[in-house]
Amino acid sequence: MRAIMLVALAACLGLATPATAQISPAAEAELATALAHERRAEDRARDRWRHPAETLAFFRVEPGMTVVDYMPAGGWFSRVLIPYLGAGGTYVGLNPAVAESATGFMAGLRGTAGQFPAQAREWTGGEGARAVGANTDDDLASLEGTADRFLIFREMHNIRRLGWLHDTLVTARRLLKADGLLGIEQHRAKADAPAGYVLGDNGYQREEDVIALLGAYGFELVDRSEINANPADPADWEGGVWTLPPGYRGTPESDTTRRAELDAIGESDRMTLLFRKRA
Repeated sequence: MRAIMLVALAACLGLATPATAQISPAAEAELATALAHERRAEDRARDRWRHPAETLAFFRVEPGMTVVDYMPAGGWFSRVLIPYLGAGGTYVGLNPAVAESATGFMAGLRGTAGQFPAQAREWTGGEGARAVGANTDDDLASLEGTADRFLIFREMHNIRRLGWLHDTLVTARRLLKADGLLGIEQHRAKADAPAGYVLGDNGYQREEDVIALLGAYGFELVDRSEINANPADPADWEGGVWTLPPGYRGTPESDTTRRAELDAIGESDRMTLLFRKRA
């Protein structure tokens, strides 16, 4: 009922259809429940910038689906998606191929198939979708053609700068169903940003470049949204996107005045794009 009322109100006011109207009212209720869970107590502070309800609805994610989440990292979206997808769904935490010689954070990306299910249980208490893990260089035959959605949250800069673009997008094509959709949320550079600034090391990407890269791998742009836009972000920080909260790169905790200025800007300006796999 709420979704129907929102659509009607938007129509009356001449506004675009609300993003949450792209999923069923029942799914909207399930998503609200997942977002309100106590497990997200620490995550919730970022909801005002990351708009998880609107973003997942824009990506047309519904309970019961099989969803690939590329580089789930600390599980911020995992703690939403796994419960939301429900017992009938499957959540795939997918990491890139990492060299045996890798150390530190990169080394932690290896062996996802063995490590991720236990990690997911820790995050969610074992509730919700079946959670499986994989790396792009694993044998993925059992997952091929099973995914309804392939989601990439703020990782396109890493995919580019670390040489993962080809393997990632080829894997996305392999795992997605014929009618599968790929969603991207990414720090957005200004359209006229210098090419040298957007190669990956600063976090920001030009929207036209991301669309072109996906197009080269057989993905057609279906829709774009300003859900995660932040016009207050100049998107040209010398220290990259991590200058802004929650990173505060270059600004010590003791510099409360500067941190307050950055807090007033908020998190990065972000593009939110939806693609369909072409035959």
